[in-house]
Amino acid sequence: MVSMETKSLFIEFMGDSPTIRVLDYLLTERDLDFSITDMAKNAGIGRSTLYRIWGNLIKNKIIMPTRTIGKAKLYKLNRENMTIKKLIEIDDALILQDLKMRSEKQKVIV
Repeated sequence: MVSMETKSLFIEFMGDSPTIRVLDYLLTERDLDFSITDMAKNAGIGRSTLYRIWGNLIKNKIIMPTRTIGKAKLYKLNRENMTIKKLIEIDDALILQDLKMRSEKQKVIV
């Protein structure tokens, strides 16, 4: 879950909104699938907020259904979507850039 004090690099770069929080969570856990409840909880937004943006996530093929467990439908990031591929590249680039900056700071300190 995203806490108020520490925002991910992706959220700092893209801005803090419910959609960005969901994308950040799904990008971070890109190989897993989640229920709507888990997605909202771990993205740090309310379920009603997630339901408000849900139509856009489905319409734009950002997420896709994977399976059903009991009554819960699970969804995951649609890694075949070209926009999602670019967002993954951005997320990975932000992480690499941050690691490089931290590495350079440690060299200066030593």
